[in-house]
Amino acid sequence: MEKSKYFLKELNYIKDDDLRKAAGCLIDALPDYFFEVPASSTGKYHPKYALGDGGLLRHTKAAVRFAYELLQDPAIGDKYSAMEKDLMIIALMVHDGLKHGEEKSQYVRFEHPIMIAKFIGEQGASFGFKEQNISFLKAAVASHMGPWTTNSYSDTVLPAPKTKYENFVHMCDYLASRKCFLLEFDKDNNIID
Repeated sequence: MEKSKYFLKELNYIKDDDLRKAAGCLIDALPDYFFEVPASSTGKYHPKYALGDGGLLRHTKAAVRFAYELLQDPAIGDKYSAMEKDLMIIALMVHDGLKHGEEKSQYVRFEHPIMIAKFIGEQGASFGFKEQNISFLKAAVASHMGPWTTNSYSDTVLPAPKTKYENFVHMCDYLASRKCFLLEFDKDNNIID
């Protein structure tokens, strides 16, 4: 099954044809559960639209949409090249791609940002990404948790964002997890404009 079909609209935000194709291959390699599980099992850290079946997919689409909208504003978007915009969109599409691990665990894996970064590092070239793009994506997904780099349930220390790209990816993920933004989705998990 082509899982990238769930991101048809979002993939079209990517201007570079080669990056769009590589992103589709990366999405197709994500575990099936990514498209089925809620973004949060408790609802504590995500809005209602990100809960229930497909909640993680909706959360991800929301993060990508926040990025797309912000990058349309010249005051923000003009600070980035077309390639940088494409890569930040791709990073947001997969930032939670291994949220429950490579094999679905019962609970969210705190180290999931490092896991997806490692996966991109190991598999990215086979999907068609160039080495500099792999490095960019790895750094952006590994630091997407922002200042929340530790957790009492894990010995892992996540990297904090350092660059404007990493901070932008974190900001969009953060906005998609705020309960004050009420996005509506259709039956196919697409944001209703």
